[in-house]
Amino acid sequence: MIFVLNCGSQSIKWKIFTKDLKLEKEGSVCVPHPSQFEEILESELKKTGNPDIKIIGHRVVHGGTKFRAPVRITRENIGELEKLCRFAPLHNPYNIKGIEECQKIFVNIPQFAVFDTEFFADLPEKAYLYALPEKITDEFGYRRYGFQGTSHEFVAKKASEKLGRPFNELKIITCHLGGGASLAAIKNGKAIDTSMGFTPLEGLMMTTRTGNVDPGIVLDLAKHFTISRVEDILNKESGLKGICGAGEMLSVLKLVDEKNKKAVLALDMFVYSIQKYIGAYYAVLGGCDAVVFTGSIGSGSEKIREMICGDLEILKNTEILTIKTDEELAIAEKISKL
Repeated sequence: MIFVLNCGSQSIKWKIFTKDLKLEKEGSVCVPHPSQFEEILESELKKTGNPDIKIIGHRVVHGGTKFRAPVRITRENIGELEKLCRFAPLHNPYNIKGIEECQKIFVNIPQFAVFDTEFFADLPEKAYLYALPEKITDEFGYRRYGFQGTSHEFVAKKASEKLGRPFNELKIITCHLGGGASLAAIKNGKAIDTSMGFTPLEGLMMTTRTGNVDPGIVLDLAKHFTISRVEDILNKESGLKGICGAGEMLSVLKLVDEKNKKAVLALDMFVYSIQKYIGAYYAVLGGCDAVVFTGSIGSGSEKIREMICGDLEILKNTEILTIKTDEELAIAEKISKL
């Protein structure tokens, strides 16, 4: 059996697969508050029934420049992962807690980390570099890492199967739209650009994250608030929530149906940010064979997909596909080959 654990600050998901990758058992739970994470995780792991698990895979959001492919977890590797927590403070600490808890319960079973950043490890230099002094970039590791790569890669490959064409011959724009949201430009089987950057904060407007914002605003906020407070504003109080007060898309759509002007504006801004990236990626790809929507919003809301694609002339001859992502299956596929 293959066990895959996907931990975040707000949710814990797990799946057990047979060796031929058929789903055997699964679980998913929301974490109301980070302080409850460990208690809920322990409860979820007990639900697995501890079957005949031979290998374990963990989703880890940030792999930095060191981890460019799935890696077997060792004490030294955990130490390196802990250093990356500053890059993804809402994700990596909980990924690591999941690893450590599994090490207690599933003793001597090989465990592997699979990274969100892996699919974007080979972005072209012109796409991953920021226009900062080279010395600063080198010292602090500033670059575009990209995130949600496991999902982008999974749905892009599924799209090639649907189209009946080789993955390495297609130009695809993938749109993972959920609580976190990002786009990726994929050409001939390789990611050449993505909207998230040094952290998952860059890019699209999201449910509670700002997405792209003038760095001058961040500098000015830092004059008025502590750095911790600024991080909370940018990550937890902005995006849809900042504009209309609702941090969940279903709540925003309900308010839109009620003709709430702020909700209408928030939705328009969300859609517009996606349209801009689609247009940009269409240009850098030199055309597009398919636009793929996934994530709870991307594959879950026909209304939003129609708003995004309806008036984009460039997409008239482009396949628009909806594919549900399965990050746990993608991780299982990767580690089953190790």
